[in-house]
Amino acid sequence: MMGRPTGLQVALMLAGVAVIFAIDTFAPLDIEIAVLYAVVVIASADFLGRRGILLVCAVCVLQTLLSYGIVHSESFESGPVLRALIGLCAIGIATLAALRNRAAAESLSDQAALLDLTHDAIFVRDRNDVITYWNAGAEELYGWPRKEALGQKASDLLKTKYPPSAGPMKQLDDSSRWQGELIHTRRDGLEVWVVSRWAVQRGERGRPIATMEINSGITEQKQAEDALHHARSQLEHVTRISTLGELTASIAHEVNQPLAAIVTNGEASLRWLLRDEPNIEEVRRAVERMIANGRRASDVITRLRALARKGNPSHTVLTLNDIVADVIPLVEREMLNNDVALRLDLQAPAPLVLGDRVQLAQVVINLVVNAIHAMSQIGGRRRLLSISSKASLEDSNSQMAVLEIEDTGTGIDPKIASDIFTAFHTTKADGMGMGLSISRTIVESHGGSISATPGDRWGALFTIRLPVQQQVDATVPNSHARGSTSGSPAATFRHADESVGQNGFDLQSPR
Repeated sequence: MMGRPTGLQVALMLAGVAVIFAIDTFAPLDIEIAVLYAVVVIASADFLGRRGILLVCAVCVLQTLLSYGIVHSESFESGPVLRALIGLCAIGIATLAALRNRAAAESLSDQAALLDLTHDAIFVRDRNDVITYWNAGAEELYGWPRKEALGQKASDLLKTKYPPSAGPMKQLDDSSRWQGELIHTRRDGLEVWVVSRWAVQRGERGRPIATMEINSGITEQKQAEDALHHARSQLEHVTRISTLGELTASIAHEVNQPLAAIVTNGEASLRWLLRDEPNIEEVRRAVERMIANGRRASDVITRLRALARKGNPSHTVLTLNDIVADVIPLVEREMLNNDVALRLDLQAPAPLVLGDRVQLAQVVINLVVNAIHAMSQIGGRRRLLSISSKASLEDSNSQMAVLEIEDTGTGIDPKIASDIFTAFHTTKADGMGMGLSISRTIVESHGGSISATPGDRWGALFTIRLPVQQQVDATVPNSHARGSTSGSPAATFRHADESVGQNGFDLQSPR
C-alpha cells in the first residue's frame, strides 16, 4: 500500500514544476522545455497514488498552457504551437506510463501483503546473498524487524548451518528448486530448526539472479523427536534387561562352566606340581586351558555388560555372523532346557554391514528366544532352530546381507500375522508386546527390513535384511573382512552339513 508522501518529496516536486515553468516562460530558448514536465510526472509515481499522479499531470498541462499564453498571446505561429503540443503529448504519455507502473506496483504490494498473512518465514536474497524482501513471518521466526534485515547478507544474519543428520539440500523436480532442513540463529542467539524450500529466479542466460526461501519452523518437532528417541532408547534398554532376565540360567551356565574348568585345571596343576617329579608340561597345558577359560568367561561378561549398558548407538563395520556369535552363548542353556537343537548355516566370507552391535544383538536374541518359546510346548516332532546367513542381490544397485531364523514351533496365526510387529501386541500371558516392535524399529533405523513368514513345514521364519557396506575402511579387522567365525563362540557349534549332538551342540568340543 502507498504511504503518505513526505514534505520534502512534495517540496522538491513543486520546485521542479516552478523551475520548468520559469525556464519555459522567461528563457529565450526555441526548444520545447515543457517536455521536462514528463520527468516530474514519472518521478511523482514513486510516492503518489493514482489521484496524485493525475493532479500532477493537470498542473503540468495548465503550466504548459499558461506559459504558451504568456509568451505567444500576441502572435499565433505554427512553431510555438507545435512545441506546445509536443510538450502536452509528452506529459500525457508520461502520465499513462506512471499510472500503469503505479498499478503494477500496487498489485505487487498487495501480493506481498498476502505473504505477511502466512506463518512461514519468507525472504528473498539476491545473487550476492543480500536480503531484498523480508515478510512478517520471518520477523516472527527470527526476531529481526524488516528494516534491520533488508540489505544484510542472509548467511551473516542467520548464521546458516547444514546439519549432517539432515543431509544436503535435495533438488526437486527441476534445477531451480531445493528442499531440506537447516539450522538458523535468531536475533536473541537461539538456534531454530527449519524446513527450507528454495526457488531460484534465473536470468536470460540461466544465471541465478535471486533466491526465495520459504522456511517453516520445526524446532518443537525436533525436540519431540529427541524426546521420543530418548523414550524409545529407555524402552529398548528395559526390554533388553527383561530379555536377559529370562536368560539367567543360560548366562549362569555360560559363566560357571569356564569357572569350573579353571578350578579343575588349577587342582590338576597342583597335583602335578606336588609329585616327586613335577610334570611341568602338563602344568603348562593346564595353565593355558585356565587362561582360555578365563578369557571365555571375561568375553561373556563383556557381552552382558554391553547389552545391559545404556548408551547411544555406535555404528561400526561388522557381519551378521559376528552378531550370531555374540548371541549363541547367551541362549545356549535356554535351548538345552527346552530340548532345542541348533543348526547353523553361516555364509563365509560374510558380507559386511554397518550397524550397532548391541542393538542388532538385541534383535537376534529376541527372535531366538521367541523361537525357543514357540517350540517349548510342541511334541511329536523335532525342535529345531535354524540360523542361516547369506548375501542377496535385491536389484542391480543394492546388495543385502540376510539373516534367517526359523523354528519348528506353533507358527504364526494368519489372523494376527499383520499385527505381530505392532507395539503392545503379544501372544504371551506375561509378555510386554514390545520385543518385535522394537526389533523392527532397530532394523529399519539401520536402513534394513524385517519380515515374518510361515516356515517350510512348521513354525515361523523371520528374515532380517541389512544393506551391505560397499566401501570398507582399511582399519576393519581381517577376520571381519574374511567373514570368518573362527575364534568366536559360534565357531564351537557345528554347521548344517555336520553332525550335531542331542541338542545341536558339540558339547565335548573345547571352548
